[in-house]
Amino acid sequence: MTPAALRDALAAVPSIPLAAQPTPVEPMPRLSTLIGGGPRLLVKRDDAIAFGFGGNKVRKLAFVAAHAQAEGADTLITAGGVQSNHARATAATAAKLGMRAVLVANGTRPEKPTANALLDALLGADVVYVDAREARLPKMNEIAERLRADGRTPFVIPVGASTPLGALGYVQAVLELLDQMPAPDVIVHATSSGGTQAGLVAACRLLGLATRIVGISADEPAVAVQAQVRMIVQGIGGLLRLTDDALARGTAIEIDDRFVGDGYGIPTSASREAIELAARTEALFLDPTYTAKAMAALIAYVRKQRLKEGQTVLFWHTGGQVGLFA
Repeated sequence: MTPAALRDALAAVPSIPLAAQPTPVEPMPRLSTLIGGGPRLLVKRDDAIAFGFGGNKVRKLAFVAAHAQAEGADTLITAGGVQSNHARATAATAAKLGMRAVLVANGTRPEKPTANALLDALLGADVVYVDAREARLPKMNEIAERLRADGRTPFVIPVGASTPLGALGYVQAVLELLDQMPAPDVIVHATSSGGTQAGLVAACRLLGLATRIVGISADEPAVAVQAQVRMIVQGIGGLLRLTDDALARGTAIEIDDRFVGDGYGIPTSASREAIELAARTEALFLDPTYTAKAMAALIAYVRKQRLKEGQTVLFWHTGGQVGLFA
């Protein structure tokens, strides 16, 4: 499939221009030198998206919110942790579109909101707290039913907006990247609910790119994330009206879960080092939950020569830097 044909297919799916594009691609020479040289290192700056403090969720919500709007929704409901980047981006989207936002957060209500929780409050979102991750979906559905009974029109967005529709944001992002540079040999990024990686993998398969997409898990075992990514990739074909086998072959679904450490949102010595090195060499701010662990993996790959001289390696910064203020 040509880039032009893929652009045409994407143009048939409604989206809302929440943020100006493209985001910058920048070299990381000082970081590269400090960790031993080797491949050419670049960073794609989705942390620099201006809308709602940016991040990968803005690209996904551009498509998901357009669908909600087309269905006449007046309320966006979603879920995440207390410091969820996705919840914050959803609250920002709701505010921009004149909708109400209801966020279901697993965790304890903070005595003094900070970081994303503070932004959720400033954006006017209603936050409902539950004890565990498993309670989030039932609570979202319960809230949606209650709102419908009250005459409202809610729209439930799964965690991370990681659906085939949301993943189109990163199919589109690959086309954006190809307007900025030749396809890199490797893309390294943080992965969790799978939507970002699904979009990257789907685009590479459709365009016939040999780029390796390496997702660094922030929480789940590799096999679980891989299954989620595969399911989302399969759903993208239908949205773009492609044949059943258009997405069946090509780029592998590669997940590395060795950098999770003791669990989701719990820093490791390697992720702490990554935060410091990125800031002190390239003035890049990473978050403790996602991008720091992905950068820790990239640093380890270079040091262990798993990525080599002559390769172009792109770190896709998916945002989340607000988490530094939690």
